[in-house]
Amino acid sequence: MKRLGYLLSFCVICFTSLAQNQSEIAIIPQPVSLTRSSGQFTLPEVVVIEAPARQDVKTVAPYLQERLIKATGRKVNLSSTSSGASIRLLLNQHQNTAIGQEGYQLSVTPQIITIKANAPAGLFYGVQTLIQLFPKEIESDSTVQNVSWQVPCVEVTDYPRFGWRGLMFDVARHFFTKDQVKDYIDQMVRYKYNLLHFHLTDDQGWRIEIKGLPKLTEVGAWNVKRVGYFGTFSPPTPDEPRNQGGFYTQEDIKELVQYAKERFVNILPEVDVPGHSLAAIASYPELSCTPGAEKYTVNSGENFMDWSRGHPPIALMDNTLCPANDKVYDFLDTVITQLTQLFPFEYIHMGGDECPKNYWEKSPQIKALMQKEGLKTMDEVQSYFTKKVVKMVMSKGKKFIGWDEILQGGLAPGAAVMSWRGMKGGIEAAKMGHEVVMSPTDFAYLDYMQADAIIEPRVYASLRLNKAYQFEPVPAGVDPKYIKGGQANLWTEQVYNMRIAQYMTWPRGMAIAESLWSPKEKKNWDDFFSRVEQHFPRFDVAEVKYARAVYDPIFKISRDAQKQLKIELITEAPGLDIYYSFDNSFPDRFYPKYEEPLILPKDAVMLKVITYKGNQPVGRMIAMPVDEMKKRADGKK
Repeated sequence: MKRLGYLLSFCVICFTSLAQNQSEIAIIPQPVSLTRSSGQFTLPEVVVIEAPARQDVKTVAPYLQERLIKATGRKVNLSSTSSGASIRLLLNQHQNTAIGQEGYQLSVTPQIITIKANAPAGLFYGVQTLIQLFPKEIESDSTVQNVSWQVPCVEVTDYPRFGWRGLMFDVARHFFTKDQVKDYIDQMVRYKYNLLHFHLTDDQGWRIEIKGLPKLTEVGAWNVKRVGYFGTFSPPTPDEPRNQGGFYTQEDIKELVQYAKERFVNILPEVDVPGHSLAAIASYPELSCTPGAEKYTVNSGENFMDWSRGHPPIALMDNTLCPANDKVYDFLDTVITQLTQLFPFEYIHMGGDECPKNYWEKSPQIKALMQKEGLKTMDEVQSYFTKKVVKMVMSKGKKFIGWDEILQGGLAPGAAVMSWRGMKGGIEAAKMGHEVVMSPTDFAYLDYMQADAIIEPRVYASLRLNKAYQFEPVPAGVDPKYIKGGQANLWTEQVYNMRIAQYMTWPRGMAIAESLWSPKEKKNWDDFFSRVEQHFPRFDVAEVKYARAVYDPIFKISRDAQKQLKIELITEAPGLDIYYSFDNSFPDRFYPKYEEPLILPKDAVMLKVITYKGNQPVGRMIAMPVDEMKKRADGKK
């Protein structure tokens, strides 16, 4: 019996150890296949990385080398032979058709780590998975002492579900430096994104140098500094300095394109036309249909659109290029020609969204164009413009992509659609045989609030982590061959600096990454969130800001049959307890725990709540005024 007891104890210890090791494995996005085996690989004092001596692989091994040296302090050598190798990066001599050009196979044994792939991109993504298997301290930019640099033994086979896995970074509303863009690229590749959609122009700034059009950056790249709530800023006075902004020289762009290429990221440039063009018009007023445009200035965040009648807005100032003006097409030909020379990616994005048409309706030039071309509606006027731009893009050997408004009035042959107003536009385009990238607001807009407006910077809509994880790029009834993939969009009206950009992107960017990479059938919210939680400490080590909003409770406010205020609290993250107070003090886990809907006590003025996981506070302390809850209960939010 004693022997049996020892045996049972040994089994329990082994099972516990395996369970602990399993919990250490938190790969995002979830691999296609991962098998854990016993044992661990221990990083030696001198690491040798074997990699093919090929030009197209030359960036992968140095990337891994740098990551290892920074955090571990180990000596890491590169070699083109297998002699003494600790980590082997191998290209398959015979193509493994199952994993494609971005897939990989990763094998970790106690003796050696091997990554095999058909192409260099696969090796790079295998390296990203390997790094996630190391302890969290691997994310440090400086050497960390007293860490056991071990990797659990695993066998991984992995490849992406979609080829287009994008993040859009809006550098027009607020400018981000070249080094900050590089930093954003470094963050996105850790989760196997392969496309940076670069939103380079808008009403608030023109961010790319165009030779022969110097005013685009002399005038169009600068506005007046404001902070607060974008769209409510006071109009700048003539004496206020226009010194907020910046632009990328063509040499900057070349450097960014090369930096991205070395990380297997394509950059999709966007010049947004014919709407969202105030920065261009402020630089060159002759591009407008509207008299008096020479008085226009680059927008600094003051309101100049009336959204009360829905989409598209009514312009209070004409921010559109003139479809009836030949100078506009000469201007765009110059811009597009230089974009094609700077960006090797096969697509160019030309916007097309939110184009107000009320100034066109009053324009004699537009009326003359409509009569000449037989155009009956303003949507057809925009379609006329778009079709000319599509031909221009295609004539230079590139493919055209635009927001889903380009469907209105007739879609040009060969144009691809980026569907942002839900899935409807993408479905329509796919059924017409056009390529589609899904980027719907309800799942993929990273500028939206992540938690309650009482604590988040106010934006007009919300997108919680759980909802982002529900993103499914292929709608029912659509032929998947037309869905190239999807992306998340970070618009930066309310994003003033890089720390906010990081906060808005992560962890929701992980949810979109998994939706675009991992098999649909493997997606599971509870499992995903358990992995996300293990990445939070990695962000802490990397000193990357992220949102913990998923821990904040969701408020559902109503009135009961007696008209009393009824407060329901729901947790997005599993396994949380909510503690609360009505007495204006700050609750902790020794306060009342939320068990059922609360009824507002008489004369209370404030509800404060905080979430715990076990004995540890994880959510933010949220103070919800009773007056705010009454407004919501009465539908006045």
